[in-house]
Amino acid sequence: MAYHHYFPHTDEDVAAMLARCGMTSLDRLYDDIPEELLLGREYNLPAAKSEKEVRDLFASLGAENHTLTCFAGAGYYDHYTPAAIPSILSRSEFLTAYTPYQPEISQGTLQYIFEYQTMMAALTGMEVSNASMYDGATAAAEAMLMMVASSRKRNRVLVSATVLPQVRAVMATYAHYHGIVLDEVPATEGGVTNREALSMMLAQGDVAGVLVATPNRFGILEDYTGLADEAHSAKALLAMYANPSALSVIKTPGEWDADIACGDAQPLGMPLNYGGPYLGFLCCKKAHIRKLPGRIVGATVDGNGQRVFVLTLQAREQHIRREKATSNICSNQGLMALFATVYLSLMGPDGMRE
Repeated sequence: MAYHHYFPHTDEDVAAMLARCGMTSLDRLYDDIPEELLLGREYNLPAAKSEKEVRDLFASLGAENHTLTCFAGAGYYDHYTPAAIPSILSRSEFLTAYTPYQPEISQGTLQYIFEYQTMMAALTGMEVSNASMYDGATAAAEAMLMMVASSRKRNRVLVSATVLPQVRAVMATYAHYHGIVLDEVPATEGGVTNREALSMMLAQGDVAGVLVATPNRFGILEDYTGLADEAHSAKALLAMYANPSALSVIKTPGEWDADIACGDAQPLGMPLNYGGPYLGFLCCKKAHIRKLPGRIVGATVDGNGQRVFVLTLQAREQHIRREKATSNICSNQGLMALFATVYLSLMGPDGMRE
């Protein structure tokens, strides 16, 4: 195996592992693949290139890209990225870090996730934040699952027609495969949630939760006065899909007494890049923390009394008690969570309001 210069395993190592698996060769690992599907020849790979040749190749490929103006809209717009963010994110300890399973060697990663959670909770007016979801649409879908899980015997969720269409589409997909009835609350001619229709749907008594938007898909700030009380009286939870950059100047989900806040953190300086990456945020009241999917980092002290950070409530995770996991979205998007953390740190409360 000398031709694999960067593989640490010797022939003896490979033989020992094969023996442990009851295999006589590496080819036996592919016994379940029909022979007609195997390539049956060497890969048609180009000859090795020097570092400069590789750089020149990718530079020439990159030059073929054409910078276009994105008209996607619907929540996705160009935002200015402060120069400090890519400089910090490009540091190798951040760029290559993945899952902080071992707190002893992951304190830096755990700390910025903790800071992210702290700032997102403050921004949304909620008590708890996770870190984090793939995008706003999946965060909304997870909020829907949380509301159903909290109600136990109810499987009906109401979503306002004033929520972004792609968010409602993803929620519908999740609902279909989880046996959830997702009903749409119509909008008025003025582009706001039809509160009369919503009240009639809540009065049926089988609703687990309601999801509305602030601002909504038309850019309107809806008046949700009394909505939380109405939902809670019907034994339903209230979730809000929010634009995080607007939350510094508008009434927050926490101020509306919502139980869950979700949305996409792309407005926090993240550039548009052919469909991603985005960053879904999901925050809630402390009462619902055990239904919250994804990672939560907590602060504690070690044996010497020093402040340290750890992953908490890990029973929610896929890698522990998988059959009881709250979600299959368990790997937090570390780099994007760091992006939002640096952005919020640079802006501060005054910068966000400005």
